[in-house]
Amino acid sequence: MNAITNWSEWLRFGVEALATGAFALSGAMEAARKRLDAVGVCVVAFLAAFGGGTLRDLLLDQRPFFWVRHVELLWAVLAVCLLAMLFMRRRHFDPTERAIQWPDALGLGLFAAVGVAQAMQSELPALVAVLMGVITGVFGGVLRDIVCNEIPTAFRDHRPYAVCAFAGGWVYVGLLHIGQPGPPALLACVVVTAGLRGLALWRNWQIPAWRH
Repeated sequence: MNAITNWSEWLRFGVEALATGAFALSGAMEAARKRLDAVGVCVVAFLAAFGGGTLRDLLLDQRPFFWVRHVELLWAVLAVCLLAMLFMRRRHFDPTERAIQWPDALGLGLFAAVGVAQAMQSELPALVAVLMGVITGVFGGVLRDIVCNEIPTAFRDHRPYAVCAFAGGWVYVGLLHIGQPGPPALLACVVVTAGLRGLALWRNWQIPAWRH
């Protein structure tokens, strides 16, 4: 049982690390698109990478925050920023909004799964756990867009975003309810959330906008 628990924890940490890297990349690309300097790129990347998880830890009253417990994530985000800036300068890569959407979709799925998993581990009600997944997956991107003087993508895109995380969270809860262990439920949540967001981008699915 200990081996399974340890493996589950390592899997969850790996998913959170990948999510952190994906959102850091989306933040660095968005900052570069706005022509910010190197400090600005790093600040936006750090906000995108750690914003959702920090809010989750605050709401779940978990101390220290996940990026304090795992300082290697801070170094990883800094490395992502430096490598992204070097690549974009050398290749003269001009990041478009469409290019940013794909690491953002991956990060959404990964962070949503980790948020639901941590809330379920704290034995919170299912709806609260799903909402924790949505908050973890969405809030980093919201901070990224606000700092870059944009209406957050989650609110203006009209293609399902938070809805995808909400659906993926219920997949996690449903699999646990029928007796599936945590790791398959975690991966299923990632696949459903990121897959739905990817399909929404590819097929241009639209949520009805507010009309006067």
